[in-house]
Amino acid sequence: MTVTNESNLTPLPLLQLSSGFSSFKTFAAAVELSLFTRLADGRTMSVSEAAAEFGLPHRPADLLLTACASLGLLERRGDGYGNTALAEKFLVEGRPYYFGGLVRFYDKREYPAWDRVLDALRTDKPTAWDPEVQDSPFVAEDSQMLQLFWDAMHCISTFTARALGEVYDFGRHSRLLDVGGGSGAFPIELCRHYAHLSATVYDLPHVCPIADSKIADAGLSGRITTVTGDFLRDAALPAGYDVILYSMIMHDWGEDTDRELLRRAYEALAPGGVVIISELMLNADRTGPAEAALMGMNMLIETTAGKNYSETEYMNWLQDAKFSDIRTLPFVAAGANGVVIGVKD
Repeated sequence: MTVTNESNLTPLPLLQLSSGFSSFKTFAAAVELSLFTRLADGRTMSVSEAAAEFGLPHRPADLLLTACASLGLLERRGDGYGNTALAEKFLVEGRPYYFGGLVRFYDKREYPAWDRVLDALRTDKPTAWDPEVQDSPFVAEDSQMLQLFWDAMHCISTFTARALGEVYDFGRHSRLLDVGGGSGAFPIELCRHYAHLSATVYDLPHVCPIADSKIADAGLSGRITTVTGDFLRDAALPAGYDVILYSMIMHDWGEDTDRELLRRAYEALAPGGVVIISELMLNADRTGPAEAALMGMNMLIETTAGKNYSETEYMNWLQDAKFSDIRTLPFVAAGANGVVIGVKD
């Protein structure tokens, strides 16, 4: 039992929660101005130079550079500011792991939707899109927003795939099917790590060209292919694979849909085949971690039935779908905190 001394309590944690938006909006403004791209390759910029280059008055330019330095995105160099190593690697446009797409996606789409989170709580309906008009949030209605989304997911998924490849040995597998694989980040990273592995991205017709482009850029067109389809509507998953991956897919849908996806995976796999669920998973008593719980809240504004589930729930669903040798492998990554694995006898 934890004993709390109330005399030591202060509202500081509440203030930090309350002011979180200021960090994000400062970050988003800097990305929108291409500040970190302008400072690439060791360039340093003074406040006066920043004001002139970005067409800002001196005071706002000073405040922006100071704030970005306080957030660990810029560092002071003499009379000016330059990128930190973090910003140089992830916030310069055109770099392989550019993270700015996620920042812009959150700023342009998620942030306005979160402003209406109370509506989502009261109605159990998404606020980022209108289910009366669209079938799902993944339709190709806004090409610019779609590109931002997949650029963002590619960066997150690349490093999540790298973490997965370090804790799970794909050496026993030869053919991977990435269901709803988006831009192909998982197959690209895993095929780079495992030279014998081939893979297929199975996704919607307007998504596969994005994956084809990323796969070609990676020089892996001979080993990674795409197959168009709709895993919600197709009667069966493509067959002939010995490992099926659901990465950041299950949290988009309700329990019935997820159970059906696991059933289809079981049917598509040959005996000995493996299904892998990669997600930000809640703990058993549903008190965290915060990353998983808040992603669940994001599913409230983004989906009609999605939520983040616990490791225990996934294990139970796999057992009900007749998988055996069910186990979990934890890791630390932006897109997942571990995987749950099941084997078809």
